[in-house]
Amino acid sequence: MLCSNINKSIFNHGRAFLNKKSGCIKCLSTTGLHSNELVVNRLSGEHEGVVVLGLNRPEAKNSFSKNLSSLLTDTVDSLKYDQRARVLIMRSMVPGIFCAGADLKERAKMTPEEVGPFVGRLRRLLFDIYQFPIPTIAALDGTAVGGGLEMALGFDIRVAASNVKMGLVETKLAIIPGGGGTQNLARLVGPSLAKELIFTGSLVEGNQARAIGLVNHSVDQNASGDAAYLKALQVAKSILPQGPIALRMAKEAINRGVEVDISSGMAFEQACYAQVIPTKDRIEGLTAFKEKRPPNYKGH
Repeated sequence: MLCSNINKSIFNHGRAFLNKKSGCIKCLSTTGLHSNELVVNRLSGEHEGVVVLGLNRPEAKNSFSKNLSSLLTDTVDSLKYDQRARVLIMRSMVPGIFCAGADLKERAKMTPEEVGPFVGRLRRLLFDIYQFPIPTIAALDGTAVGGGLEMALGFDIRVAASNVKMGLVETKLAIIPGGGGTQNLARLVGPSLAKELIFTGSLVEGNQARAIGLVNHSVDQNASGDAAYLKALQVAKSILPQGPIALRMAKEAINRGVEVDISSGMAFEQACYAQVIPTKDRIEGLTAFKEKRPPNYKGH
């Protein structure tokens, strides 16, 4: 069910979407809703443990305003310590758009002295998303450009509808990607291709993005405009049965290891493996295997 203090327009939007897909989600509860611009949903039933962040700023194509950035920062900081959360999904509640990046109208009113600190805070937010302790999935059912794509690059897994356009277009405005895009894009697709995409400000669609490794999955869009989100739910469902501590440690080992030489990476893996040895979940996994039953992991 949905909490009674939710804004009615969001309540109706969320309920209508879920009713159309009631076979996928049995129940939805919402907590931590700070503003209409960011909808926080906790799924239950077969998707219990999945937290969905919904960008909901239709009048500005979900662009990053000071308010939306603050809401995202507060929510991400809070969810870091939520032991109930197993997978984080970000999606858009606005048809046809994921995130248009910076709010250029608001940015134009800032002084040069204000721009630097604001971009710095936004960069820290996007890096916090990259370092978020549990698996994260970005569901791109609409256009993702500039800072919107930079944010998606910080997620562990990206799912895009095949007709979605995405790109880092900042050089068209005589600036460069300032939210980690120069670093994350190069790490995903290689420096040469990243340079071409950034130098030209080119947009790519879902299938091409999949071919170059920019997204994990490209799916044909459906009539409801939520194909990427539904695919993200499928991926999340396949993650949920795994040991929560193991997932955190696997992510930590991968994130740290890709930045260093293989010898140092192996040392990180060893350190992370050591963290799972004393857990009750490890014993539960062995016991369940012996008893030929599904394990019941608690994150202990």
